[in-house]
Amino acid sequence: MIFQDQLKRKVHLSNWPPQRIISLVPSQTELLHYLGLEDQVIGITKFCIHPDQWFRQKTRIGGTKQLKIDLIRDLKPDLIIGNKEENDKSQINTLSNDFPVWMSDIYTLSDAYKMIKEVGKMVNSENKAQSLVRELQSSFSQLPDTNKKARVAYFIWRKPYMAVGQNTFIHDMIQKAGYINVFEKETRYPEIQLEDLKTQNIDYIFLSTEPYPFQSQHIADFKPFCQQAVIKIVDGELFSWYGSRLLKSVVYFNKLREELFKEI
Repeated sequence: MIFQDQLKRKVHLSNWPPQRIISLVPSQTELLHYLGLEDQVIGITKFCIHPDQWFRQKTRIGGTKQLKIDLIRDLKPDLIIGNKEENDKSQINTLSNDFPVWMSDIYTLSDAYKMIKEVGKMVNSENKAQSLVRELQSSFSQLPDTNKKARVAYFIWRKPYMAVGQNTFIHDMIQKAGYINVFEKETRYPEIQLEDLKTQNIDYIFLSTEPYPFQSQHIADFKPFCQQAVIKIVDGELFSWYGSRLLKSVVYFNKLREELFKEI
């Protein structure tokens, strides 16, 4: 069987449906669990924390950008599933020499839907994948369409401080949640000087729980530079994971909006 990944590469599966799958991305690992691949998934990364039983029981093949290539070879996968942004290109190229490697490339919610459908086809769980996409489309269609949109600065890293710009999945989710991204004219993940926040008209500052684990004590770092803004720790998984965890995102976005309204 031949499939095309989101990098437009042809991926040849000599054994279909695949019986020995390695996932290199946390959100896609959770998707494979949702699709019922309990026995077929044999390896995951140390960051694949959902579901918990897989995190505890499956073989861990390193970090998303520091894969244990020899261990992966020993596992003899008949399919590896990765992502352009989250995995190291040179390591992916090395693995592609010996194994079928299917890569996602996701910037929007629409891209995530396409990934889910394609992965569903590839692992012989097409009906469940299509059902998931329909459920997600219905869920996101219920988000309120607000005319007055608050301006948000979304931070993913500390020292150096890095925010979210355009051409990212998180940017699309910020928009879907009903906000204007303060750094929407910046590309990808710009480095930000906190002093520069004084010149921005910011309503909210979101400090993500991942990849940097912002916590409540970090709020004080931002207050001197943006005293008018409400600063909030937000669940990074629900803004950045593009698999089945999206089922929880709309409920979370609505709850977050209610909490922010109370803090104004």
